[in-house]
Amino acid sequence: MRVAMYYSNRDLRLEEMPVPEIGPGELLVRIEASGICGSDVMEWYRADKVPLVLGHEIAGQVEKVGEGVSRFRQGDRVVVTHHVPCMSCHYCVTGYETVCDTLRTTSFDPGGFAEYVRVPAINVDRGTFHLPDSVSYEEGSFVEPLACVLRGQRQANFQPAQSVLVIGSGISGLLHVMAAAARGAGRIVATDVLDYRLAAATTLGAEDAISALDDVPAAFRRINGGRGADLVIVCAGAPQAIEQALAAVARSGTILFFATTKPEVSIPLAVNKFFWRNEVTLTSSYAGGPADCKMALELIRAGRLPVSRTITHRLPLAETGRGFDLVVNPKDSIKVIVEPQK
Repeated sequence: MRVAMYYSNRDLRLEEMPVPEIGPGELLVRIEASGICGSDVMEWYRADKVPLVLGHEIAGQVEKVGEGVSRFRQGDRVVVTHHVPCMSCHYCVTGYETVCDTLRTTSFDPGGFAEYVRVPAINVDRGTFHLPDSVSYEEGSFVEPLACVLRGQRQANFQPAQSVLVIGSGISGLLHVMAAAARGAGRIVATDVLDYRLAAATTLGAEDAISALDDVPAAFRRINGGRGADLVIVCAGAPQAIEQALAAVARSGTILFFATTKPEVSIPLAVNKFFWRNEVTLTSSYAGGPADCKMALELIRAGRLPVSRTITHRLPLAETGRGFDLVVNPKDSIKVIVEPQK
C-alpha cells in the first residue's frame, strides 16, 4: 500500500509498505479521510522517531474483521481514534482518562496518512465508532480533534453565558469558537494574526475578532463592558499569546492552555496577582476520552458544528507534503484533509 512517510516538515515521501496483517479482535480500515493536525507538524516532538507515518484524525471503511469482533462488519463506515485509555487505573476511575498511561502508548498501525491502518483490539473496543450515513468521511475526521476541544472546555468548567476569548484562530481555535457557541457562550471574541482566519471566526460563532498584533486585553475589555474574559482559551503556542491571556482574564476567570509551546518556553507568573486576590484558575488539557468522542460525533451528526466549513484544502495522498507546508506556512489554509484513496 502507499503511505506518506514523514522525515521532516519539508520531507514527506510517497513510499510503499505491506498492508498490515490483523489478528484477533482487530480491524483493517481503509482510510478515506485523514486530517492534518497542528501536532503533526511539531518537528521537535518526533525528531528522534523519524521516519514514520503520521496521521491520527481518520475516518474510513472496514476492510477486514478479526476473529472475535462482533460490533463491526466489512463495509461499515467508521471513525477510529488512536489514543484510548485503560478505563481501570487511578486516573481513569477518577475522570482523568486522558492522562492514563495506556492512552499515551496506544495508537494504530501505521498512521492515517496511508491507504490502510490496522486497528488494535483495545482501539476497536473503546476507540472505534460507527459513522452515521448522514456524516461524510471528511466530517468524521473531525471527531478526534473536536473531542479534544470538548474535553478542554469541560476541564475549564465552561458554563453557558460566559464571555470567551479564543487566542489563535487556526483549526483548534475555530473548533473552540464553534463549540462554545453551540453550548451557549455569551460573548465570544477570537484573535489571530491572519485576517482571513479572523473573518472565518466571525462566520463560525465569534461576535468580534481582534488582530493578535493589537493590544488584545485592552480591546477585549472595550468590547466586553470593561471586564476581562471569564474563559480564555490559548490556541497559539507563541509566548505572546500566553502573556495576552494572563492580561485578559477576568477576576475569577479561567485560562485554558490548549496549545503547546516549544519545550524551552517559560513564562514569568505573578503568583499573588492570579492566585490570591483575583482567584484565577489556570488549567490545561490533553486529548479526548471515549465519552468526548461520542459527544463530538453526535454534535457533528446533529449539525450543531459546521466543521466542513473549515476545510480549505482536500489533497490526494501524493500531495501530503504540500498539505504539511500549508499547515506550517498558512496563507489561505485552515483545515487540510488528505484523501489516501486518491
